[in-house]
Amino acid sequence: MQHQKVVILGTGGTIAGTSSGIGFTADNINYTAGQVGVSQLVEAIPALSRGHLLMEQVAQTDSKDMSFALWVALAERVQHHLALDDVQAVVITHGTDTLEETAYFLQALLSPSKPVVLTCAMRPADALAPDGPQNILDAITVARGPNAQGVVVVCAGVVHAAVDVQKSHTYRLDAFSSGDGGPIGYVEENSLRLLRNWPASHELIMQSAPERIALLKSSLAWPRVEVVMNYAGASGELVDLMASSGVRGLVVAGTGNGTVHQALEAALLRAQALGLHIVRTTRCAQGRVFARSDDVFPASDGLSPVKARIALMLELMNIQP
Repeated sequence: MQHQKVVILGTGGTIAGTSSGIGFTADNINYTAGQVGVSQLVEAIPALSRGHLLMEQVAQTDSKDMSFALWVALAERVQHHLALDDVQAVVITHGTDTLEETAYFLQALLSPSKPVVLTCAMRPADALAPDGPQNILDAITVARGPNAQGVVVVCAGVVHAAVDVQKSHTYRLDAFSSGDGGPIGYVEENSLRLLRNWPASHELIMQSAPERIALLKSSLAWPRVEVVMNYAGASGELVDLMASSGVRGLVVAGTGNGTVHQALEAALLRAQALGLHIVRTTRCAQGRVFARSDDVFPASDGLSPVKARIALMLELMNIQP
């Protein structure tokens, strides 16, 4: 069957934000995120054919305030729509600040065989030249792409895989990078040009997605996993405090190839002896941590610190990413 319907889920963010400015004084910095409904965003795009589109508002939030509860609610709605035979894809409008975390969470939890495309904006909806409308158009182009699958991010005409994508700039419209892995492809004049394969889909994860979501919904509290960074003169005081306050795991954003100051390493070893799970990553924007023969902490298999944190939380809840 040829799937036709694309579902657009709104969660807020800058793409749905408004500023207090008027006309040429419109403000791209002092604005309030999550003010415009997803249906209104779509209706405001003249070039977009609304046939076979379904809009649903899941939340209206600034993505800096993303919560575990909202992640679960979003995953539940994504899974609901993907299970329908007449749905080809899901597009999610999202804030940029934690977009990479939401994208990775959905890929790790659902591993969908249909495309789930997150998109965003760096300027509010009422900006003089908003970037949200084009990003939505591009996201729908990707969602309808041949053989598309998995969770991807579309911003400024670039398509990123959920595992690789990171916000790499604070202000410019092309704010995301896929590091040395490179993007999946580009959207050029409403046409998709692929550079590499879509994210892999895992049948066992897909089949168990409803049970995995139900487990997250039933969890009274997610395990506490925090991120600590290595730097010159780093101490282990914060690690010792967290180890005594109910933290279950720590992700270390190390320097270079995941290196850690001797004082911080000593504290991490004390925490590990108490039963905390430690994962080693790097604070570098590109590259991955390579294992050494004398490693005492496992590496993150190329995940960034924030994504390694999500992976460890899921693992501690017996959900294999």
